[in-house]
Amino acid sequence: MPSMCVFPCGGRADAGGPKPSGASMRAMLALAAVLLVVRPAASAAQGVKIHGLLSLLGSGRVDVTFEPSVSLRAIPVLDFSLAPAGGVTVDGEASFNALGTVWFSADDSTQTSGDIDPYRAWLRFATPRVEARAGLQEISFGSATLFRPLMWFDSLDPRDPLQLTEGVYALLLRYYTKGNAAFSAWAMYGNHAQRGWDIAPPDADTPEFGGRVQVPLFKGEFGAAYHHRNADISALAPPMDPAAPVTVKPVPENRFGFDGKWDVGVGVWLEAAVVHQDSPLLPAPFQRAVTVGVDYTFGVGNGLTALAEHFRLDSSAKAFTRGDAQNFSALFLRYPLGLLDELTGILYYDWRSGDVSRFVTWKRTYDSLAFNVILFNNPDQVTVFPGQVSSSSFAGTGFQVLLSYDF
Repeated sequence: MPSMCVFPCGGRADAGGPKPSGASMRAMLALAAVLLVVRPAASAAQGVKIHGLLSLLGSGRVDVTFEPSVSLRAIPVLDFSLAPAGGVTVDGEASFNALGTVWFSADDSTQTSGDIDPYRAWLRFATPRVEARAGLQEISFGSATLFRPLMWFDSLDPRDPLQLTEGVYALLLRYYTKGNAAFSAWAMYGNHAQRGWDIAPPDADTPEFGGRVQVPLFKGEFGAAYHHRNADISALAPPMDPAAPVTVKPVPENRFGFDGKWDVGVGVWLEAAVVHQDSPLLPAPFQRAVTVGVDYTFGVGNGLTALAEHFRLDSSAKAFTRGDAQNFSALFLRYPLGLLDELTGILYYDWRSGDVSRFVTWKRTYDSLAFNVILFNNPDQVTVFPGQVSSSSFAGTGFQVLLSYDF
């Protein structure tokens, strides 16, 4: 999974400065390429803007020995856009994510970690109906909110007030019709991290490609997507001979997904995906995920918004045979207390274990400043988002206090 955690991860990094990985170095090169383009273009730019995010996070558990942590994050962003020429607009973004964390142990010792990674580095050429965007960028789609089977290229966490996620190296093409339909195609290369519900990471040395179509349908919209990549299953395939392990080569993987959302008095949606690794080494090479959801705003006080989703994730030897399944249900509630304050709550239920996960957040928002207090009460072993790196920070019972400033 991506190395960045919106909230402090459960494991503590060794003390010391950041140690760039190969992927970090590739991302640095991508960021530098954007800056090289931005710098000479700045004088002719229609607009150059420097903005970003600063956040300070304090957290701790109260059901075990109290060992709080404090994290400081900075994401400075440079945006630029050139004056349209011949009906084509050129714009771009370059940013990096700097995160430092201090843990305070019960024995009065402290541990620290720090990291700096490119966050976004992309250029876009756009006309009113066509756009092409290349570089380190976010690509996300689908209709679900809490459980997203189509979380193929991001790791957005619904519990995260900042909604941060690492990007992917990609070339993305989009075409918009007069009838509000949209067609997308993409090619990716150099991505190595697991994303979303991946059971295996992509092979960074082979390209990925796919596409999506989204069309209006009745009082809503419907979309379908496809993606192909090679998956690195070396950590999943059982060794044929433990005494003489054999290197397992990446295998082809195909993904098919669809989603739709409609307004029928209440909002209803459906999102589903089937993923297949083409390898006889895996006992369950097919994974299926489906989410159904509904939301409605009740006329209670200032308006109570309720959203519910049910999610099923299973794996099997064949595409549509019964397999090992997990079922989760979730309820999200939002209530505005006034112009500045709102309360939100999320309840997750694991139908296999009977575990319940609870989150309550109070948020106060000013023009550029936001203050969040999060209380959580969960099992020690988090099962709701087993693939998310931030999940371990919500184990047990505890709190998080987040102050963020958009500049």
